[in-house]
Amino acid sequence: MSEDDTPEPARESARAAHGINSAIAAQDNKRPDDSVASRQHGVAEPHSQEPPKTLLPEAQHQGDEVTPEIPVQNGATPAGSEIELKLLVDADRMADFNAAPIIATNARNKGTRKHLKSVYYDTPERTLRRNGLSLRVRQNGARFVQTVKAEFGDDPLRRGEWEANVPSIAPDVELAMPFVPAKLRSDLRRHQLEAVFTADIHRHARIVELPSGTIEVAFDQGVLKSGDQSTPVSEIELELKGGSASAIYDLALRLADHGSVRPSIRSKSARGFDLAAEASPALRKPRKLRLDPTISLDEAFAKILRSCLHHLLGSLAAAEDGRDPEGVHQLRVSLRRLRAALDLMRSVGPLGNLDSFRSEARWLARNLSAARDWDMFQRGTLPTIAQACPSVAGFDALEQAAEERRSAAYQKVRLALADRRCSCFLIGLGGWIEARGWRSDVAPEDLGRLTEPAVNFAGRILSEQHARVLKRGRRFKSLPAEKLHRLRLAAKRLRYVADFLLPLYGDRKSVRRFSRGLADLQEELGSFNDMAITNALFAELGDEFSQSGTAAAAITGWQAHASIGVEARLRNTWLDFRKTKAPWSRAAEA
Repeated sequence: MSEDDTPEPARESARAAHGINSAIAAQDNKRPDDSVASRQHGVAEPHSQEPPKTLLPEAQHQGDEVTPEIPVQNGATPAGSEIELKLLVDADRMADFNAAPIIATNARNKGTRKHLKSVYYDTPERTLRRNGLSLRVRQNGARFVQTVKAEFGDDPLRRGEWEANVPSIAPDVELAMPFVPAKLRSDLRRHQLEAVFTADIHRHARIVELPSGTIEVAFDQGVLKSGDQSTPVSEIELELKGGSASAIYDLALRLADHGSVRPSIRSKSARGFDLAAEASPALRKPRKLRLDPTISLDEAFAKILRSCLHHLLGSLAAAEDGRDPEGVHQLRVSLRRLRAALDLMRSVGPLGNLDSFRSEARWLARNLSAARDWDMFQRGTLPTIAQACPSVAGFDALEQAAEERRSAAYQKVRLALADRRCSCFLIGLGGWIEARGWRSDVAPEDLGRLTEPAVNFAGRILSEQHARVLKRGRRFKSLPAEKLHRLRLAAKRLRYVADFLLPLYGDRKSVRRFSRGLADLQEELGSFNDMAITNALFAELGDEFSQSGTAAAAITGWQAHASIGVEARLRNTWLDFRKTKAPWSRAAEA
């Protein structure tokens, strides 16, 4: 598909990913003699010299929950990490992607083909899985390699990876011990590892060189099996071998021009364990950020945005699956966090690409809202009231009508997630983050502000957002529903900004107290808003609601009674919040 065939918002995301000027190209280790076209589109022009191998500074040291470097034992490969992104593709299009011009033009050679058979192991209690680790033994010809992998905090692309040769497909738990947290080692020694699932993958791997980096492209097709359960695999793995992590997104965006791709950070391990448990995809909730008080504003933006993207990418599978209502909820939260982060960056100065990313996030969120609303009603409100009123008739008919609308809403979710516009938005955003595109977007006179301590910026922004919440809550007892809604939005925005910036103030009591008070306020305002949404859904049900007779009356009465309790709790929560000292103020330090 040519760029002319791309929807305008998707092209905006693409431009956002590649609109990096020559100053930023130098920052990202690009060759100074690359043409503007090659920098913008990720197409390597002929060069005799080797591509750069140096990682960006931010890709070399991640402070968020990184597995500590551990001495190498028993001949294992030294501790390292991999930086990769998966693209989910239709199986019948795999050969077309392999022949795409971006691959054919920039690949070193025809690559290698392998038949990889892997067995994934864990304890019966899934000790490794519950702690973000996986252990597999892979057979490649006559060679057997045991690999331990670990999550890397809030970096969406990076994972820890440690390998060691073993004599057979059976695991050697002692070889894994140096790369497992000490608190888990006794469990692993006490409980024998069991095979959980297998992966049978045919891989065609090629090395592709772009101006921004060198990438191993693995075209994987095969199957995951656990007992009598199986699921197909058809994905393209993009693993960084040298250069900037933005190279992965550069290549992904060009492959998206060639056909339908869906970015994913869900590993084969995660898919296999969900298959074995017959469970919906695991949820991704945001981790608490860890920001050093001395960090620059530029570095803080990078960490905040990576956290948002990690949350977003990690919520896609559960949202599409739909079995757990929390999936769509977390995806909506991730989009709101992203929009709050983008708004935060406006405070530095005008940034051209923010509007396009924010617009795309809003578009995707709109396609999720109905599913969330019907989840809350059909799986929360309705069964709660029905269980409390067992003798009331009409709930079954309401439940069926709600399920029909919920199913239709989830079809809308799946269509949006499969839309090329969504893929280009996510890939473009990732590329912009890794290339730190805001450096080229910001006006030259504002560029120096990015080097200032983030804590100086944080105090001003938090004060502004806090003041906005207090202003919207004036005369709280007499606020009409519309103004309570505006207060809820302001509190929600402050909550996200506080989650981003309060880590700069450490683990003070004042920080914990303020965070708890703000969370309580947001929860109570949310409960009040949920009742308004429920009333709107009643209106959408129309005749089906009015014809449910006593069930309709029971729900209306329940809502009216519940609102009394909510209003009382909300007033008390508001008074408590107003009294809470802001942790960034001098008064809180006293």
